[in-house]
Amino acid sequence: MELYIIRHGETIWNKAGKIQGYSDIPLNENGRSLAKTTGKALENVYFDKIFSSPLIRAYETAQLIRGNRNIEIETREELKEIGFGIMEGSLYEEEMCNMESPIYKFFNHPDEYVPPEGGEMIEHLCKRAADFLEDKVLPLEKSCERVLIVAHGAMNKAILTYVKKLEKKDFWSGNFQKNCAVTIIEIKDSKMNIQQEGKILA
Repeated sequence: MELYIIRHGETIWNKAGKIQGYSDIPLNENGRSLAKTTGKALENVYFDKIFSSPLIRAYETAQLIRGNRNIEIETREELKEIGFGIMEGSLYEEEMCNMESPIYKFFNHPDEYVPPEGGEMIEHLCKRAADFLEDKVLPLEKSCERVLIVAHGAMNKAILTYVKKLEKKDFWSGNFQKNCAVTIIEIKDSKMNIQQEGKILA
């Protein structure tokens, strides 16, 4: 079985450089265009199942990639982005200038990350990802040929953390998945191997 993992298209907050997290921010026109382009590149790829984060930026991306396929998009709370609590809406560049900022720690030293008020621990994010894979994805191996997940930057990294068996300090290793980039994982006998990581399709 093949597992396709796609990050949502660009949002108005992505463009403005704001931290999103749980905040339910819609795609902008460029984000919709990216999703449509990705959908066009994948129009001849058959999917047995499509899972999406319930946040509108991921769900709309999933809809645009699905196109005319007659497949239900199953939204799963487990696939939401990591929550940044009171820091959602703050400017990424400003936070990255402050080495004591939780946002700076999150992206540069994840092993030292302490969530801001109302935020979520990386360990909890990774558990959500692992539980989803073990409970909802791996059992599909015998019945499905190809499964699509549309989610978020940190959530998709949490999925790869499970696949690669990474330590917390290596959370951001490898490519940072850009908007609508595609990662493909082969699942055979419950073993997961990355075939492609973070590729933009056109």
